[in-house]
Amino acid sequence: MAVFHDEVEIEDFEYDEETETYSYPCPCGDRFLITREDLENGEDVATCPSCSLILRVIYDQIILVRLQAGRAQGTHLL
Repeated sequence: MAVFHDEVEIEDFEYDEETETYSYPCPCGDRFLITREDLENGEDVATCPSCSLILRVIYDQIILVRLQAGRAQGTHLL
């Protein structure tokens, strides 16, 4: 069983359109990362490449689709 550092809603992550990656600040100074593809495949764990901490990402597929549609149009739908 994984021990999560925290649980964070996807709306609180930053999205990089070039890499299609969501990121969130890690206490170590780096960032937790999870890709759009991971989320679409049902993954909910964001990892930090610099330390052993992990986050549980809170989202549902409908909200994810709305976020992506809003970003594509330059607006936020939430």
